[in-house]
Amino acid sequence: MSARRARSTRDKVRQRQRALYRAAKASPTRRFHALYDKMSRADVLTKAWREVKANAGSAGVDGQTIEQIEQHGVEVLLIELATELREGRYRPQAVRRVRIPKPDGSQRGLGRPSVRDRVCQAAAKAVLGPIFEADFRDRSYGFRPKRSAHQAGEQLRQVVNRGANWIVELDIEAFYDRIDHELLIKLIEKRVCDRRVLKLLRQWRKAGVLDGGELLPSDQGVPQGGVISSVLANVVLHELDRLWEDRCSQLGQLIRYADDAVLLCRTEAQAQEALWRVGVILTRLKLTLHPTKTQVVYVGDGRQGFDFLGFHCHKVESWKYRGRRYLQSWPGRRAMQRIRDRIKLLPLLGISCRNPLDQSWPKSTRHCGTGAPTSAWATPAASSTRLTNTSTNGWRCSSARRRDGGVARYSATTGRTIRN
Repeated sequence: MSARRARSTRDKVRQRQRALYRAAKASPTRRFHALYDKMSRADVLTKAWREVKANAGSAGVDGQTIEQIEQHGVEVLLIELATELREGRYRPQAVRRVRIPKPDGSQRGLGRPSVRDRVCQAAAKAVLGPIFEADFRDRSYGFRPKRSAHQAGEQLRQVVNRGANWIVELDIEAFYDRIDHELLIKLIEKRVCDRRVLKLLRQWRKAGVLDGGELLPSDQGVPQGGVISSVLANVVLHELDRLWEDRCSQLGQLIRYADDAVLLCRTEAQAQEALWRVGVILTRLKLTLHPTKTQVVYVGDGRQGFDFLGFHCHKVESWKYRGRRYLQSWPGRRAMQRIRDRIKLLPLLGISCRNPLDQSWPKSTRHCGTGAPTSAWATPAASSTRLTNTSTNGWRCSSARRRDGGVARYSATTGRTIRN
């Protein structure tokens, strides 16, 4: 495909997405029909294929990889999918379950659909995404266009520095595995009335899971790894955002990134009341809070901190304004341990990298917000060898330089400022 044709395809799809977004924004109660035919359009499927290819990923239950599809011809696959969708012959395959280790020693199950199913899901996401995006609230940052985890962290820093020192850490227990299918369809039906689209979503939810050679039924939950799962998860938790903003916002501010969320309150009473109300809302959504990971933390005196989106957040006394504390953030212990483990693997893989944080690391672990009065991004002051053998105390803050030329370092274990 030529570059000019690719740009033309993107422009056409974006124009239709903007039209859907504007229509949904103008009429919050409108229910959209005639969406199914847009999913089978050649330009939409071509855009969906490019996204699936860019995300790479392994094969599904059919064993067909992206490279094999490219060898046989991408156009052949897209024509077959378009024909099956138009004629109603498309049937999704089961999802292959892959287990990855978690930092606490347990395993997380990820669902890996086949490549052809991922293309269809990407096409559905391109059509349905703009409609629900018009409804999502401003304090939701996960898996949304032009929003990131760093924006959520910056909003968190600003609110805490304005006096919201009581933090409610919310952890939804097994969120992706416990999403109720009927509740999900009811929430989608508030905006979509196309019966063929709703039928397709039900087929994806009930396609089954292949776990260790055994085909298991999928009565609830969405595969954490499916292309459209992020949109469906946001549709469910949008109810939490909506009810909180409309009825409970006087208690504090909710900041959410997918299923990771925190509540920022000014008093302990507000924090306890907010925790109870969130539990009631999640019960209506047939979800529960994790009994041990959900907690209330006071950060005003700098003795306690909390983790959010891979960063450890702690209030540290300012070197310039004595007696004042400002929220700082640096990579959490688990994130740092993952970095150390990857650094140790580089020589074994024959990779020479002087600064792996800048070249081969995800962006979410390259920066840490300082949260000082003149905020800046922190950079690792130590080399990869020092980073491997030391703790997170080696992270230096570029905005915390003293007048005498020294540099203030922040301890992740004590939360105190160390001056050189």
